[in-house]
Amino acid sequence: MPAPLVLGIETSCDETGVALVRGRDLLADVTASSMDEHARFGGIVPEVASRAHLEAFVPTLDAALAAAAVDLADVDAVAVTAGPGLVGSLTVGTAAAKALALATGVPLYGVNHVIGHAAVDELVHGPFPEKFVALVVSGGHTSLLLVRDVATDVVELGQTLDDAAGEAFDKVGRLLGLPYPGGPHVDRLARTGDPEAIRFPRGLSSAKDRERHPYDFSFSGLKTAVARYVEGCEDRGEEVPAADVAAGFSEAVADVLVSRALGACELNACDTLVIGGGFSANSRLRELAAERAEQQGVTVRIPPIRYCTDNGAMIAALGSALVRAGAAPSALDLPTDSGMPLTRVQM
Repeated sequence: MPAPLVLGIETSCDETGVALVRGRDLLADVTASSMDEHARFGGIVPEVASRAHLEAFVPTLDAALAAAAVDLADVDAVAVTAGPGLVGSLTVGTAAAKALALATGVPLYGVNHVIGHAAVDELVHGPFPEKFVALVVSGGHTSLLLVRDVATDVVELGQTLDDAAGEAFDKVGRLLGLPYPGGPHVDRLARTGDPEAIRFPRGLSSAKDRERHPYDFSFSGLKTAVARYVEGCEDRGEEVPAADVAAGFSEAVADVLVSRALGACELNACDTLVIGGGFSANSRLRELAAERAEQQGVTVRIPPIRYCTDNGAMIAALGSALVRAGAAPSALDLPTDSGMPLTRVQM
């Protein structure tokens, strides 16, 4: 008997994602983005994102069903992002998911977006080990998780105390006059610079801070240090060495992320590190994680870049894991939670 077919819906921010997963096999993954509509504002405009989801959802759903060569009647369960995210965007997705679940008579699972970023790796690299550490890094989240079962046993070890890594990249991108979103542009520019030319601070790196915050992150001080460096160059009438600034900044962020993540593996006796989220596409983070993990005897699993940004596959993957675990479905009147805690895999 084939594994249940799970429809995944993701609308937490500016991507409308719909995917279909059977077991651990991805049948279709279609994403529509409204990023271009936000670029002129230099950031996400919630109302614009919500309206874009309304316009894109049905065409995206139709495209996913066609790509998987299935009908709605073939779907066995619907999974949808219930949080965290933008309230309006989440509401569009959950309303659509409730309607589909009610119309087809299948169970509904309102799942955690952040944990989905870890769960999607199972579609690429196969079943997870009994225990692993997950580092989820994106525009709005930087979190360390201890995972024994992605569907039923996820413990939040630490998170950012201020800016997320992706946020810091966007802000530094603006300081350097780069287009929005800044992350990819800073990453590309950094590859042409010298990462050792400018030594920027590493947040929470003192012995006292490491003792008090072994799993937490802080990027606001680093962002401020970059701003002061750029302002200093401008005040002196000097040209800002943008490539070196980007390289030094990128190195500082990657250094902290990898150090904390591998430290978490050591402290929790884990030999596998899963990295997910939009910022996991960063080239220096991938390089440094692979390099240091090999030295420590840790296996690093990072999904391809197409699964790093928000997508329906991550939600379908987590929904499929919940179905396999025999988890009770969510109620049809499930709420959205813009600040959904990482202690909760589903609503």
